[in-house]
Amino acid sequence: MDTDVTETAMFSTQTSSGGTDPSAQDPGPRAFVVMGVAGSGKTTVAALLAGRLGASFAEGDDFHSPANVAKMAAGHPLDDDDRWPWLQGIRDWFAKELAAGRSAVVPCSALRRSYRDLLETAGNGSADGAGAIGTVQFVHLTGSYELLRTRIQGRAGHFMKPEMLDSQLAALEPLADDEPGFAVDITPRPEQIVDEILHRLGEDH
Repeated sequence: MDTDVTETAMFSTQTSSGGTDPSAQDPGPRAFVVMGVAGSGKTTVAALLAGRLGASFAEGDDFHSPANVAKMAAGHPLDDDDRWPWLQGIRDWFAKELAAGRSAVVPCSALRRSYRDLLETAGNGSADGAGAIGTVQFVHLTGSYELLRTRIQGRAGHFMKPEMLDSQLAALEPLADDEPGFAVDITPRPEQIVDEILHRLGEDH
């Protein structure tokens, strides 16, 4: 396995790290998915980002069913049958916030393109998107394998086990060029990471 998943790049309207530049559009209410594998600091960064933006925040793990939590605590990776209801719950919460005119932030692994496609539908006010109520954007937190595993091992009492990092990295599909979002390196302090995110979003003025 490639032990370095930190490759990111600066971008203009299109980014070589995948995704499109969200600052190129009039945002309106926005839903932000702070995505990545376990140990990438999603919750910390997402909470800080929500505070800086004045956006609503929800913890993605709270949308898991008790059965999902028990399965992960036992060291077993989730399958799609486990994940779809969880993702739908996040999608529905985003849609509620956007419909109320509020931006929102959720930390969520969102490892596969198909998962992100579902989450992105939160911005559709109707099935065909004709009544769009907002946009969904992805911020992919990336770091080296060694850093990610060290962080997971240092978390006391969390249901995510270090052994599950490998399965998450194997499942990860980085943002494609046509997806709305970008990748950010997790090496700096969380506050610096959020500064970089806001800069990418054009919100650092």
